[in-house]
Formats: sequence, C-alpha cells, structure tokens
Amino acid sequence: MSKIWFMDVVEYAKKQRWWNKIFGENSGPLAEKYNVATQLAIGGVSGWCAGYLFQKVGKLAASAVGGGFFFLQIANHTGYIKVDWKRVERDVNNAKKQLKLNAEKPTKEVRTKVDEVQTFVKKNIILTGGFAGGFLLGLAS
Repeated sequence: MSKIWFMDVVEYAKKQRWWNKIFGENSGPLAEKYNVATQLAIGGVSGWCAGYLFQKVGKLAASAVGGGFFFLQIANHTGYIKVDWKRVERDVNNAKKQLKLNAEKPTKEVRTKVDEVQTFVKKNIILTGGFAGGFLLGLAS
C-alpha cells in the first residue's frame, strides 16, 4: 500500500509544473530509480555517518589546535622560545589583505564546482534533504 503511494507522489511530481519551476526540467534522476523512502533512508544514513565523523574529527582538531596554542604560550612565558608578536601581527594583516583581494572574485574552478553542486542538489533534492537531516542528527549525537 505505501509503495503505491510513493509511486503516486513521484508521478504526481513529474506532472506538476511547479516541480519543474523549482527544481529544474531534468530534476529527479534518482526519483525514477528509487522510491522516496529509499532516497530518504540512503541520504539520512550517509548524512548521519558524515555528521558523526565531522563531530569527532572536529573535536580532535579543536583540541590539537587549542593544546598547541596553550603549550606555545607556556613556552613563551617560561622563556623557552621568544615570539616576535609584532611580526606575527604584520604577517596576519598581510594575509587578511590577500584573502580580501582574492575573495572578491572567485576563480573559474570555484564557480564551476558551485554550479556542479547546485545541479546535483536540484537533481537529487530528496536524497540531499535526507543527507542534510542526517548530518544534523549526526552532529547532535
């Protein structure tokens, strides 16, 4: 019974003009192969795994960076190393200027990748929706 309902929703969405206006003319290649529940399940499980790993790696990276700064400050205050803070500040300001100049006009490669991602999301909206939800759940667990 529920499988018939999913197929009806897919057929209904294919026939509606609003679907094509929002998601594009050629949206939904996965909708033709898998039903909505399967797409949500695949997206949700893969999103949860990615979110969980992102959370664990993020904690590890934050601990490593924070610990590194902590030990750098201890070494600086005890006299093991001498940090030229004026030079650090000058180098950081130069890096900020370079980033600001490069951020105004993205490169062709970046624009191409953004277009590819937008096309994928439009074609696989149910899968990416499941992935986004699963990713958030993975971050929370």
